[in-house]
Amino acid sequence: MTTATPCIAVLGGSFDPPHNGHLALARHFTDLLHPDALRVVPAGNPWQKQPLQTPAQDRAAMARAAFAGMPIPVIVDEQEIQRPGPSYTVDTLHALRTELGPSASIALLMGADQLQRLHTWHAWRQLFAQAHLCVATRPGFDMRTADDAVAAEFARRTAPPEQLRTTPHGLTLLSHDLAADISATALRAMLRRGERPVSQLPCGVLDYIEQHHLYRD
Repeated sequence: MTTATPCIAVLGGSFDPPHNGHLALARHFTDLLHPDALRVVPAGNPWQKQPLQTPAQDRAAMARAAFAGMPIPVIVDEQEIQRPGPSYTVDTLHALRTELGPSASIALLMGADQLQRLHTWHAWRQLFAQAHLCVATRPGFDMRTADDAVAAEFARRTAPPEQLRTTPHGLTLLSHDLAADISATALRAMLRRGERPVSQLPCGVLDYIEQHHLYRD
């Protein structure tokens, strides 16, 4: 669905490795928002995490393999990999806003775990000046587990998917219909043990890991 005002979904992460949980999140909001394209943004130097062990170009290549079957165009955006210093989401969104223009709808996708830590993100309130925030949670998720300030912002900005699609930024969407729960840490441990987690990794990602001997001790 293409309109005069484009809607771009944005999914960031370490993608170390990208797994079926990431794919489920992207597909979930593709069904809700009908965006014109998906930007997948592998983290460069995530300031709240330990330095990533897997080379950035491998993580970007795995992301391309993971999202290759999406029903909308996908761009693996390497701006955080190429940008020196810590990776801040607010900087990434500002760069996207500059590129896409003031009228484009930009929807930042995230899971409930990121929502619960949102108050610790660098300049988190400024995210709303660049994008909408779309959070997918498992059924039964309670917003009271989030920081009070974050919960208040989400409550006052809540809007239906149709409004997010036609508004540039500043709104929130909380969907309780996603039950995918996959741990990248556990996946890496399985891969180090020589296991093949075929139910948790897209086939193209598993093939890439095996061909390039990633996650081996």
